[in-house]
Amino acid sequence: MTGNHKNKTITRRRAIAVTGGTVAAGGLAIAGYQSAFADDATTTADATASASATSTSSECMTLMTSVTEGPYYLDGALVRKDITEGKSGVPLTLRLTVVDATDGCTPVPGAAVEIWHCDAWGYYSGYTTANPGGSAPAESEDGSTANDATYLRGYQIANANGVVKFETIFPGWYTPRTCHIHVKVHTGGEKEDGTYEGGKVNYTGQFFFDDDIAQEIFTLEPYSKHSGSYTTLDNDMVYDGGGASSGLLTLKAVHKKDPSKGYKGFLTLGIDPDAESTGAGSGGGGGTPPSDAPTGEPPSDAPSESATASASASS
Repeated sequence: MTGNHKNKTITRRRAIAVTGGTVAAGGLAIAGYQSAFADDATTTADATASASATSTSSECMTLMTSVTEGPYYLDGALVRKDITEGKSGVPLTLRLTVVDATDGCTPVPGAAVEIWHCDAWGYYSGYTTANPGGSAPAESEDGSTANDATYLRGYQIANANGVVKFETIFPGWYTPRTCHIHVKVHTGGEKEDGTYEGGKVNYTGQFFFDDDIAQEIFTLEPYSKHSGSYTTLDNDMVYDGGGASSGLLTLKAVHKKDPSKGYKGFLTLGIDPDAESTGAGSGGGGGTPPSDAPTGEPPSDAPSESATASASASS
């Protein structure tokens, strides 16, 4: 069953059918990583010690199959920590640690972590004519330029301890998927012209959120303007119930009594640097985006890493 918003009906649209790949096509180990929540002032020695402790965990060596990238991927996302582009929502800080699952879970400096997700009402930048299901406000008053935005998409390059950090908002939902964030891990490329070029994709997957936290968030503005039926984890077509090893984020409230203040989320991603996972999947479909949706790179004037603080999401 799904978690229902009161006194509302929904309009179902075709699911994003995600199929499992093979470990050989892109093995990933994924687990909670407590030290990723250290303040920015945390010393390299402390972070390295925590990474070493993580390497003894059997969870780190649990390989997770890749899934398709879905129909809402765009090439050429920008390298930037703040990916909000002014989108409103509950703040979410992601701290992700990339380690080599084939070499004792040692950090993978230079790995590029790419994420993308929908906004508070279920819309993806570049695909704003795709109906999120239920009843939601229009994404933009100006339909002719709505798809030019690049919000909630971006790369970060792992530091010496394999850590990346993103500033974003808590994703909304769209029928019939649960709340999630898409992720790719790349190695072997380099930053060029504000994006990441070359190399290969080692993993394509998704992150997930605890149902109780998600449904509490969805009662707040601006999420509450999207009414309908929210799919819980148990009923999602992608999440397989494996907890952190299946992409379930560990979440920490910034203020326990006020969820609108935001959350921090973290996971460890243990990749096989020799593996390759395009996200194409081995069968089924990823759904079909709108016929007029853009392809290729974001517009040349899209906000970059140096975007001003005024573009940050509000709560």
